[in-house]
Amino acid sequence: MVSAMGKETDDLLRVASEVSGTRPGREMDMLITAGERKAIALVCMALHDLGVEAESYTGSQAGFLTDTNHTDAKILEVRADRIRRAVEAGRVPVVAGAQGVSTDNDVTFLGRGGSDTTAVALAKALGADACELYTDVSGVFTTDPRVVPEARKMNTISFDELLEMTATGCPKPAMRSVEYAVRHGVKLHVRSAFTWEPGTWVVEEDPTMEQATVRAITHDLSEAKVTVSGVADQPGVAARLFRSLADHGVNVDMIVQNASAEGVTDISFTVPHADLDESMRVVAAVQPELGIREFAAEPGIARVSVIGAGMKSNPGIAASMFECLAEAGINIEMISTSAIRISCVVDQDQAEQAVAVLHAAYELDKSEY
Repeated sequence: MVSAMGKETDDLLRVASEVSGTRPGREMDMLITAGERKAIALVCMALHDLGVEAESYTGSQAGFLTDTNHTDAKILEVRADRIRRAVEAGRVPVVAGAQGVSTDNDVTFLGRGGSDTTAVALAKALGADACELYTDVSGVFTTDPRVVPEARKMNTISFDELLEMTATGCPKPAMRSVEYAVRHGVKLHVRSAFTWEPGTWVVEEDPTMEQATVRAITHDLSEAKVTVSGVADQPGVAARLFRSLADHGVNVDMIVQNASAEGVTDISFTVPHADLDESMRVVAAVQPELGIREFAAEPGIARVSVIGAGMKSNPGIAASMFECLAEAGINIEMISTSAIRISCVVDQDQAEQAVAVLHAAYELDKSEY
């Protein structure tokens, strides 16, 4: 399975914005998936020159059936008969990533990171022993090595830990591909495209083994904070606000509601930068109905998270995280948690400092994985 080459997808998006203000979803999918189609043909040509029999397949030819949601389609079924026959005949099938055909028989694009999901789905359909996801680093690291040079590659990581990492800023692999692997029991190996060294194996958590308290630190600069002030503290207000946001396709992440004072409260929430303008329009539309006194956006934030399966049985991780950030003079604006993750919203300019001090505090540069 191959993706588009280099910045091909970005270039196609740029051209689309130059020729169209509407950019219909159906036509955008037809355009964007052209990058992968070019790549599979060229890879097959190169393989033939090496004496390897190869055949290229678009997503529809490979049997990827999706829903009708253009630009972000979901896989419904993989009918991999043609791919299976090619393998059995000794030919190398080269499949275009991130694309399929909808139930309406239209070309569909699976969205950013859809190539990883294609690979995992194909591995499941073929009954593969594992799915290898190749990237520009040698595996999954304790944090971004561009931010902390002392970051260490992990030999193994649990599916739950990797899901939390990809949901909070780890760029590879795509979160949807990990979700698909979890649901369908596909073993993953994240490794470098440039060396033969082993990468990071993604495995089921072993309940008999004691887990490291903290395994990784992630950060995410892709979100903004919206605060609505002076909201009536009564049943149904938050439901009306967030239902309106959901109906307009806004993906809300963290939510914090302050304690009520004199019958009113403040609500803060985070959204992707791409959804910020739409979020502000939605809040403005419901302002009269909900009696919102004022609202404001804060785009310059970052989310910093500590992740580890061992956190479930180790109290005090949150306290130590907050103490560490306080000692570094980093103010926490919002907090959210799961069983194996604690996330804090901080000023964007302090995000990398927060990652570095937390990585050092939990001695992840010295851990063996």
